[in-house]
Amino acid sequence: MPQQLDASLNFLLPTAQLPGIDAAAALIAEALQAQAHILIVGDFDADGATATALCVRGLQAMGAQHVAYTLPDRARHGYGLSPAVLRDWLAQADAPPSLIITVDNGISAFAGVAAARALGARVVITDHHLPGDALPPACAIVNPNLADSLFASKALAGVGVAFYVLAAVREKLTAQGWFTRERPRPNLAQWLDLVAVGTVADVVALDDNNRRLVAQGLERIRALHSVPGISALFAVAGKDPRHATSQDLGFVVGPRLNAAGRLIDMRIGVACLLADDPAEARRLALMLNEINQDRRAIEQDMLYRLQKSGQSEAINELNIPRPTHPADWVLFDVTFHQGVIGIVAGRLKERWQRPVFVFAPEDVMADTQPTMPPDARLKASGRSIAGIHLRDVLVSMATRAPDLMLAFGGHAMAAGLSLEYRNLPKFRALFAEEMAKYASQLPDAAVIWSDGELSALELTPQFAQTLHASTPWGTDCPEPLFDNAFEVIERIPLKEGQHWRLSLRLLTRQPQNTTASFAQVPAEPIAAIWFGIGDQLPPGRFWHLAYRLGMNYFRGQETLQLMVVSGAACK
Repeated sequence: MPQQLDASLNFLLPTAQLPGIDAAAALIAEALQAQAHILIVGDFDADGATATALCVRGLQAMGAQHVAYTLPDRARHGYGLSPAVLRDWLAQADAPPSLIITVDNGISAFAGVAAARALGARVVITDHHLPGDALPPACAIVNPNLADSLFASKALAGVGVAFYVLAAVREKLTAQGWFTRERPRPNLAQWLDLVAVGTVADVVALDDNNRRLVAQGLERIRALHSVPGISALFAVAGKDPRHATSQDLGFVVGPRLNAAGRLIDMRIGVACLLADDPAEARRLALMLNEINQDRRAIEQDMLYRLQKSGQSEAINELNIPRPTHPADWVLFDVTFHQGVIGIVAGRLKERWQRPVFVFAPEDVMADTQPTMPPDARLKASGRSIAGIHLRDVLVSMATRAPDLMLAFGGHAMAAGLSLEYRNLPKFRALFAEEMAKYASQLPDAAVIWSDGELSALELTPQFAQTLHASTPWGTDCPEPLFDNAFEVIERIPLKEGQHWRLSLRLLTRQPQNTTASFAQVPAEPIAAIWFGIGDQLPPGRFWHLAYRLGMNYFRGQETLQLMVVSGAACK
């Protein structure tokens, strides 16, 4: 336990345990010393963007003079290293690459690796996604999830793998006497802010190793030592980086980076992370913020189209009732944007507590073409609930109907696929048949696990700060959640009634032999905020709430603020 609470890098897993890392480091070190042309091929999400920026910064700091990067366009190229990505990059490149390094992709890039080898380039794959039965013929593959891997942190994000590879390259170059007074050995820890953002944004499990990487990155951000791009993203979001939390990385920085890859071009995000001039970083951060606002508008429009009532006021997913028939958990509209379908699927999954697939046209449909031709390609993103392995569901469907899907993949909680529009009804029918197998275990509502009640002595800023200082919170390391009964003194709507600011007074349970169930605690009112609840507030003025402890920083004052996640009227 003391070792788990130690957030320093002293207990970070050694690089040597990652399979393939020695061969990868040797190839990269050789290319760097020869000043060969190195191409980084990233991915269009925050993990891929941070990994790309990290590799460019790291290799340049070690003396590389010819480092370039490219990222696939979600709509034109699809995912990862591909012949199309290389073809488009070569059309504007000054020279072909001698070495290609993939980050956060590549483990299934058979065609992309073949195209790279045809160019005469060596390929080093760094990835964290699950490999298939066969591996691409790359010169080296670094992945904590390879079959022979003894690496204890299988949950390492793509940016985490890239960080380890850079560390191994630096050690290789050190042993070869590469670093001098004029070319000093860089401190890679200076970019742990990038590692922290990519790790949290990719929603990987925060095991001991990942928690240390994130904790160290957060320390840099709070100390105002992050790259200018991350500082600028905090600023345009109106957040103070001195109080940064892992939640800020996942809900403030990550979405603004991801929006570029979803709607326009993730190269904007990478450029922001690579900018050294604060003014340029702010210009790009403002652009990312505007793209994220567009993403939110598209998301709201998609949810509006799913709404049966036809109301015109601002809405959210809470207004959309859960369909009874499982076939209707598969959603499609000709106007849907494929860059946002995963977000909408996730929101509906949380609301309905059912697996959800959302389809969109692969190509943007013109306003004059409201209907889909039968052979038009659709792309889908799915999200699932505990107990239903979404990829296994797709495998079962593909076994029964081999020609149904053009391609599919994913894991337990998220999956994606493509098919022709003519096959959408068949997909819905087969999906409903698969869901019938789970009918007895589908929940009526979300189950919330609480760490219990807090007393008035524990509902303090000091206790909240102690919790926040204990560890970064995230996947498989959830932030503590508490529940208490409160009297609602005041409720103030925010953002057209989508969110609510509350003033609460703690209630305590009375002994069983008394008439009243609860009694008021004579204490100062407690501030709280409830995001996204809309018009679904509980009735009455006595509520039982599940909440997390937060802090509100305003004009130099630090006050306790409860972050409500669920609630009901007291019984």
